[in-house]
Amino acid sequence: MGGLDPSDLKWRVVAPVLDRLGLGGAAAVTLLTGTALVESRAARLVQGRGGPALGLWQMEPATHDALWEMLAGAGHADLRTRVEGMSCADIPRVAQLIGNLRYGCAMARVKYFFDPAPVPDAKDAGALCAYWKRIYNSALGAGRVDSVHIAAFATAIGA
Repeated sequence: MGGLDPSDLKWRVVAPVLDRLGLGGAAAVTLLTGTALVESRAARLVQGRGGPALGLWQMEPATHDALWEMLAGAGHADLRTRVEGMSCADIPRVAQLIGNLRYGCAMARVKYFFDPAPVPDAKDAGALCAYWKRIYNSALGAGRVDSVHIAAFATAIGA
């Protein structure tokens, strides 16, 4: 099963979204492209086997809602407004993780935003994979820092 072309995803979705958020740069663009590749192969819109994760970035509704609570905190009004600008009013926000690529990407970037560690070098697939695992997939997630996942980040680098 194929997914979106990684180069199209990187340059036509991720880069413009992160630029609009003011949270771009080569490392962040590659990180978010790689995240979609490891989470869903940039293909699945709903987690397999009945899991709760949604969209190319496979964000769970509970994580989505927790991030909105964090965005409501002091000092995040500008970012909150920028993310809101990527959503549409007629669909619940959490449901937009499935079909609104801009919104799904923005929320995935927000997840990384709240971690104080800097994004690793844009050309270091192993470091990007480890960063994804620690922050996005977490110790409880099924993902691993292994050759398969590192290869997905290498694909993102080359896209």
